[in-house]
Amino acid sequence: MPDSHARKDKNAAVHRDTTRWLIEQHGATFAADAGITLQDKPAPLWQLLVLSLLLSTRIRSDIAVATARELWSEGWRTPQHLRESTWQQRVRTLGRGGYTRYDESTATRLDQAATLLLDRWDGDLRRLRDEADGDPRRIAEAVQEFRGIGPAGAAIFLREVQAVWPQVRPSVDDLVLKGAKEAGLPTDPATLATLVDGRDLASLAAALVRVARNPDLLTDR
Repeated sequence: MPDSHARKDKNAAVHRDTTRWLIEQHGATFAADAGITLQDKPAPLWQLLVLSLLLSTRIRSDIAVATARELWSEGWRTPQHLRESTWQQRVRTLGRGGYTRYDESTATRLDQAATLLLDRWDGDLRRLRDEADGDPRRIAEAVQEFRGIGPAGAAIFLREVQAVWPQVRPSVDDLVLKGAKEAGLPTDPATLATLVDGRDLASLAAALVRVARNPDLLTDR
């Protein structure tokens, strides 16, 4: 019995060392890369929604992130400001970010997203969260009411927003669990969540997504 406890303690220590390294080396979230200072406030939550929409199309994540930064540079960090732009202005800005393949359809979807958020939730995604009683599944369903965001985009939104919405933790999807398996970490979401402080789970999830897509990242350790 003591040996069993010792092995468990050793495994837990190894897992915590691994998670610390992953967060330090590869834990930048998409939101951070896109210049979003994520807080539980309407503007940054809107920005995360826009980023999730951009990441939902079949385009490289670095292009989606760069395009988000272009949108912010135009001052469209709130749905109200986005609605003040013209369709043509949005098309040009999306193209400047490299989002040329989907610029016209996305220009329309951004306006639709701003309109839906303003009309239904008064521009505040916290109202959406509260309407869903903080239930991650219901939040994911509601987020998918924004045209252009499907299951993958909703998973991205939940993965990132858990940094400021403790109600949805642990938001750990199949891609995160694939990365956890590659890294030798627990693949049970609740167990994985115990390895980090709550807010850091979003960074760990971001790192594990990168590992899932490129297991060679682990060779640097």
